Amino acid sequence: MAARSKVAVLKTKPSTAVEDVRRVMQMADYAEHLDPDATTIIKDNISWHLLYPGANTTPWQLEGTIIELKNGGFEDLVCVQNKTVVTDAYKGERLNNYLPVLYRYGVPIRYNFEPKDMSWEVYKPKAEMLTLDKVFPTGVRHPDFFHGKNVVHLPTTKCHIYTTTTGSMKNAFGGLLDTRRHYCHPTIHETLVDLLAIQKEIHTGIFTVTDATTAGNGPGPRTMIPVQKDLLLASSDPVAIDAVSSAMMGFDPMSLPYLRLAHERGLGCARLEEMDIVEEGVDVRKTNWNFTVGDNAASKIGDLLWFGPLKALNKLAFQTPLVYAFIFGSFVYHDYVWYPFGGGRAVVDEWLETSPWGDLFKTYDASSFVPWDRRLSAPT
Repeated sequence: MAARSKVAVLKTKPSTAVEDVRRVMQMADYAEHLDPDATTIIKDNISWHLLYPGANTTPWQLEGTIIELKNGGFEDLVCVQNKTVVTDAYKGERLNNYLPVLYRYGVPIRYNFEPKDMSWEVYKPKAEMLTLDKVFPTGVRHPDFFHGKNVVHLPTTKCHIYTTTTGSMKNAFGGLLDTRRHYCHPTIHETLVDLLAIQKEIHTGIFTVTDATTAGNGPGPRTMIPVQKDLLLASSDPVAIDAVSSAMMGFDPMSLPYLRLAHERGLGCARLEEMDIVEEGVDVRKTNWNFTVGDNAASKIGDLLWFGPLKALNKLAFQTPLVYAFIFGSFVYHDYVWYPFGGGRAVVDEWLETSPWGDLFKTYDASSFVPWDRRLSAPT
């Protein structure tokens, strides 16, 4: 009989956040699910290169994870970054204060879009695919660097305009698929399930540490309403940890196609009553934040062309050079309209000045940081 999935949930505060990250990892028995002889990829989550509370991996989440892995004997660590059509990994790791943490603990960075860091190869999954073999009929390409390594995902708890919620499973979307991954949006739920099946084939171990110190309500993963929740989660089951996050946000996990499909295919557990939840300072089953997703300008266009009355045109719009017009429009809207004039910058400023998590973020200041050559081992 297979062991039940375990999800650890821990109440935290800024003064103990780094130690609490370590503790929640221990509560979820992380060392039992990773290969100590393999390289461990730390896959952070940059949903937006700009600082925005709830959108991106936090520096204390990154620091606590690195310290615990190293103390647990996982010395061979590497942080892997990816870019999207609208985010800049170099800007994101700097503006979100990751560089001082990676430098301090000697963790090098590799970029899946840099040929000198890794190459891409066609991978033939053993598992039956729901959609990826149809989206990419000539073969699904993945970074060769990911094969034979542990992966530790560092998502946040937030809503998403196309998947309702997002977390560990969605975090593989950027790392394992190239810049044509927007082809997958019409079947995004099936794509996430396929990617989890592939992860289970190529990785020596999978673990997730999710930050819900500031959670994201509304049209995520960027234009959200940050809500202080003071929680950390950890699990070796990406389905289970995303199900717990989704349930706390107020969504029935089995109503979300990516979680239901993964559960039905035996890739993880999405039913809270069928998993072991180890919790301190919170009663997960009685928690309901009543989050809602809503829409923004970008999601309304996407809904029309990916899921709505104009979906017959989605290949023309997103698989031809026309896509660059949409990419440019999304980039301009988010970075140069919504952020400075739509309230984004004001939200960030208020968080930095009034939230205890904003105060902690400022202690990791990277504004004057001069990074090392990221592809080499960082100095100790």
